[in-house]
Amino acid sequence: MLTLTYEYKLDPTPEQFQAFEQWLEICRKVYNYALRERKDWVNSRKCLVNACRLKQEYILPADAPRPTFYSQCKSLAAAKETLLDLKIPHTHVLQQALRTLEAAFVAMWERGHGFPRFKKQMRSFVYPQLNKVPIKGEMLNLPKIGWVKMRLSRPIPEGFDVKQVRVVKRASGFYAMLTLQLNVDVPQPTPSGHGVGIDLGVQHFLATSDGELIARPRFFVDGQRKLKSLQRQLKRKTRGSRASQRLQHRIAKHHEYISNARKDFHFKTAHYLCNSAGIVFAEDLNLKAMSAGMLCKHTLDAGFGQFLNILSHVCFKRDVYFAKVDAANTSQTCPNCQTHTGKKELSQRVHKCPECGYETDRDVAAAQVVLQRGHTAVGHIVEAGGGQIT
Repeated sequence: MLTLTYEYKLDPTPEQFQAFEQWLEICRKVYNYALRERKDWVNSRKCLVNACRLKQEYILPADAPRPTFYSQCKSLAAAKETLLDLKIPHTHVLQQALRTLEAAFVAMWERGHGFPRFKKQMRSFVYPQLNKVPIKGEMLNLPKIGWVKMRLSRPIPEGFDVKQVRVVKRASGFYAMLTLQLNVDVPQPTPSGHGVGIDLGVQHFLATSDGELIARPRFFVDGQRKLKSLQRQLKRKTRGSRASQRLQHRIAKHHEYISNARKDFHFKTAHYLCNSAGIVFAEDLNLKAMSAGMLCKHTLDAGFGQFLNILSHVCFKRDVYFAKVDAANTSQTCPNCQTHTGKKELSQRVHKCPECGYETDRDVAAAQVVLQRGHTAVGHIVEAGGGQIT
């Protein structure tokens, strides 16, 4: 099964725009109410029966079951009889809001995420099922909304079925993210062709094992001056006024511009690497630790995690083999003789091996070590300097 996600900008009418806003607000209220139910149940089970707090305590029946996705869906259906606002959105849309809450709790239990928080605003809602004819020309058919015009920036591939639609609200408007599926088995790329190892860094965005250095654009740092000016103007405005809301919208649009510029750079860089390589190896970095270190601002500005995800997707799309290797001591190993050269200061930008005398840029040397480890992992024989013996 091949699954793709295509994104298109929507051009809703004023009535449809108000309907989107209303649905998002109702989904937010349903999400927060369900979270409140779960938090009350958890807090009522925190202390012993003979050790309740004197000030206050959550008192629920001892036999009250833990709220789950299915029980809250039943409660939602019953609440529609008294709360008429719940009848406005589609039933599946409200159920997907509860499913999002369930996924947040599963992430907390299984992946160590924090306890889910209440939402100040909901940014998207999902249609898990659509009508028989969801798209006709440049019109998208949304249940209980009707036909919404969208900008068909690229054609939908033939043979793919539209399985679900997520309507996303951003500063620049509403977008539709179409999930397309095709019942076909796609083979995974095989490791063959010219191999390239990459080393991500702050001085340069990445260095390749072929000796190429790609500069790091400073998206957020370059746009920080304008953000600082807008934030100062916002501070002098009355909270809740129209001028304040206009400035908040300008700030949000500038943040979106920075995010789009970063994402565009990541896609272009990934395609550039795939143009000259049949195999791409990258470090398996601890991104959480890097984003909390001394250079966290520049690390987050570079967006290494997003780039690695995009690179993996582009390599699969272009039939290029992609894999991650162990990132330990890549900058402390000589790619020519495999000697451990010791830890280097950040100011030391040249690798010079005291054993064999091999000298090159430290990031290029680390990329060559990454390439050697990748070739070893896939069973290829490598030579000194990271090249592959064929």
